[in-house]
Amino acid sequence: MKETKELKKESELEKIKDDKLDSLKDKLSKIKTKIDKFQNGLLKKFDKYVVGIALLPPLKDQKDALDLLVLVDDGDSKKMPKLELRDKLNAIANNMAKEIDKNFRIDVMLLSEMTQNCYDNKTEFMKEIAMSASIYDPKDLIAAVKVSDVHKEMVLKKFEKYIISYVAAGSLFRGEKSNDIDVYVIVDDTDVKKMSRFELKEKLRAIILSQAFEANSITRVKKKFHVQVYILTDFWEGIKDANPVFFTLLRDGIPLYDRGVFMPWKLLLEMGRIKPSPEAIDTFVASGDKMMERVRFKLREIIEADIYWSTLTPSQAALMMYGVAPPTPKETINIMEEIFVKKEKLLEKRYIDILTEIRRYYKDLEHDKIKTLTGKDIDKLLKNANDYLKRIKKLFAQIEERKNEENMNEIYDTVTNLVKDVLKENEIDNKNLELGLRKLKDKNEISPKMLATFKDVEKAKKEREKISKPEFNKIRKDSRLLINQLMDHLQRKRFRELDKVTLRIKSNDKYSEIIILEDNAFIIDDIKRRDIVGLAKINKDGSLGEVNKSSAKELEENLDKKKIEKNVFVKEALFKSLKELFGKDMEILIGY
Repeated sequence: MKETKELKKESELEKIKDDKLDSLKDKLSKIKTKIDKFQNGLLKKFDKYVVGIALLPPLKDQKDALDLLVLVDDGDSKKMPKLELRDKLNAIANNMAKEIDKNFRIDVMLLSEMTQNCYDNKTEFMKEIAMSASIYDPKDLIAAVKVSDVHKEMVLKKFEKYIISYVAAGSLFRGEKSNDIDVYVIVDDTDVKKMSRFELKEKLRAIILSQAFEANSITRVKKKFHVQVYILTDFWEGIKDANPVFFTLLRDGIPLYDRGVFMPWKLLLEMGRIKPSPEAIDTFVASGDKMMERVRFKLREIIEADIYWSTLTPSQAALMMYGVAPPTPKETINIMEEIFVKKEKLLEKRYIDILTEIRRYYKDLEHDKIKTLTGKDIDKLLKNANDYLKRIKKLFAQIEERKNEENMNEIYDTVTNLVKDVLKENEIDNKNLELGLRKLKDKNEISPKMLATFKDVEKAKKEREKISKPEFNKIRKDSRLLINQLMDHLQRKRFRELDKVTLRIKSNDKYSEIIILEDNAFIIDDIKRRDIVGLAKINKDGSLGEVNKSSAKELEENLDKKKIEKNVFVKEALFKSLKELFGKDMEILIGY
């Protein structure tokens, strides 16, 4: 009887559960229907501009509210200020939503607003998007924000002490359709003492990449999530040496986390203080046209000043593009004539005469030698300035063509030298580079893509005049990836080779290393203190000479000189020396 009552009670509980589940399903179905209705209405009206719709997590005290985030691409917005556009769209979207359900609340966010928030280190919105449910995401922007934020939080939780910046590729917040999601992590290696910078980078890189895989799994984002790790010293060297990879990242990257390093550099680049600076050149070029538009509406004093600077700054920009540091206004005209008229023969002398005349007017007005300007004078100056600017634009194209030629030569030289080094490291004859790379591909040492990119670079070098600008830009982009891959290959190869010439010793619960390079032995007495390094000569009988003080820097310099032997033989005399150094109870570790 008791069992019958319990069974009846269980049956009633199951029925209650089923009723609640059916009620929940019905509620979710109704919500989905309303969201779909809102989405269809919004896209019908603003399909061109809406790049994402997400259902945000409910607030604790307003659980009945349905908060939707609408992301809008305002890149083409010219008719009204961006904030006015946002408020207008927000009002329209909320009115549409209220007609469907009074609990709907819509928040419109512009892509430019998202980007600016990141620039200002206001990234709280990313957490909300990361926790949201994606409703409409045609360009995978919401997916990109989700996986990036989850991965960023994982990285900071484990390595916040070392992380300088976490940067997304520029396309992430531009609403552009891309095949992959790319982020870059910059690691502070300026205070590394217990290991080499290469070891720090490799260790952190391995963990950060595994976290990227985990973040991808958690967020279930299907798009490929690529993470590139740079150490701060390499990043600085790249900027200082005008490395195109780092310049592109600095110019287009958007910081999702920054400790005050990335954004100042980015702003300096935009200001043209990091040279060579395409941004500064573009700014100078654009200033000419902008100023000329204003010339017709200014008073006499402003007209002269604007005409002068509208021709001078593009002239300085042309010299900067050519490779000359921005000269003083007084020097600009002479240097323009020396380089572009006499040396390169790219510019006609009459345009130097125009610039000289404009500067004369400017200085005469400044020193009150000219009291008034006639309409005829102003018309002449305006016409000459316009003619000058049109010609300078052609000069930019001429300089760019020559620079592209130089860039192609530089890319080719860099790639071929790296390929030669890679083949040499792999003991492959480097007389025929393509054949050598093909052998590495057959051994699965490099990818087919690397071989294909190398062939494209060779073809571009031979047929430079036939290659269009888009094709050249693609080859330049692919070559940067190839250079990184070749350098990574060399580093991995050298790391494996270094392992072959390293003896690891245990004595008194302490671990030491002996690195044998030709006739020198570098001694790290305690691997916990890799900044303390000794150096001893290896005698002819294999024994070690007197141990003198050395440094991690000297060790790295010797490694860079490739003094790693193919085979290292440990003679009996070396064993005796090791016992004298580490004691009779020392142990030599194999495969440690």
